[in-house]
Amino acid sequence: MARLVECIPNFSCSKEKDEAAYNALVEVAKSVPGCTLFDAQTDGNHNRCVFTMIGSPEAVEEVAFRLAQKAAEVIDMTKHVGEHSRMGATDVIPFVPTMGVTVEECVEISKRLGQRIWDELKIPSFLYEDSASAPHRRNLAACRKGQFEGMPEKLLQEEWAPDFGERKIHPTAGITAIGARMPLVAFNVNLATSDVEVAKKIAKVIRGSSGGFRSCKAMGFMLEDRGIAQVSMNMVNYEDTSLCTVYEMIKALAERYGTYIVGSEVVGLTPAKALIDCAEHYLKLENFDCHNQVMEYHLVGME
Repeated sequence: MARLVECIPNFSCSKEKDEAAYNALVEVAKSVPGCTLFDAQTDGNHNRCVFTMIGSPEAVEEVAFRLAQKAAEVIDMTKHVGEHSRMGATDVIPFVPTMGVTVEECVEISKRLGQRIWDELKIPSFLYEDSASAPHRRNLAACRKGQFEGMPEKLLQEEWAPDFGERKIHPTAGITAIGARMPLVAFNVNLATSDVEVAKKIAKVIRGSSGGFRSCKAMGFMLEDRGIAQVSMNMVNYEDTSLCTVYEMIKALAERYGTYIVGSEVVGLTPAKALIDCAEHYLKLENFDCHNQVMEYHLVGME
């Protein structure tokens, strides 16, 4: 059986803002045999791009390093501006076990990569999620708090020494979060309002850190090119909290603030079951078993 790891690195650049940098990263993502670039999404408002790659553990680890190297060459964080929180040119590198690979093996990949990025590129890193060296580092938002501009001061705090590297950021590439985690769904909901405060208030209600859904991380952003506000989420356990659950809550809260949902989007790849669960909910399917009743599940492995 093939051994496969998914890697979803996030970079602080976009095709809309710097096409040359974006294209250079895409080229690197395709450069290692045994690893396939499945998806590359870019957003000018967030000034960020997200790659989804799947391959052998060895190939994925190698391409992740090459991408961090290229990002340090083509991205200058001192000039970066975007709606999304960020602390490095390569902002975060998650590894997700996909087939024949354990979370523990992905943890080891993350540690080797963090050490190599420091040894060869002098970019420090935090380990997060299942790779975290301490409980307060599991949450990516906690690691990223302060962002690129506030990170030099943060690293001097006793509890925030990098897991790899010295207590100072790379002058232009910043610092990176690296870790192993289970699959998550990056899910955004767009609102028919130009008032970003509405999105921020909704995000505060639904995110787990504020007492909302424990498997939901959420922030409010402004999509400048469309003139509308967005609730941007990471659903870290879609089986614990489904996409349709947060969608319905956002819908109700939006109505409270005199607006409505104009659309939603999934960023990058998503497990099929996350969407099938929504279909099951809205269609009110009874006694539905997706693994036995969805045709594609039976086709996996067939030639």
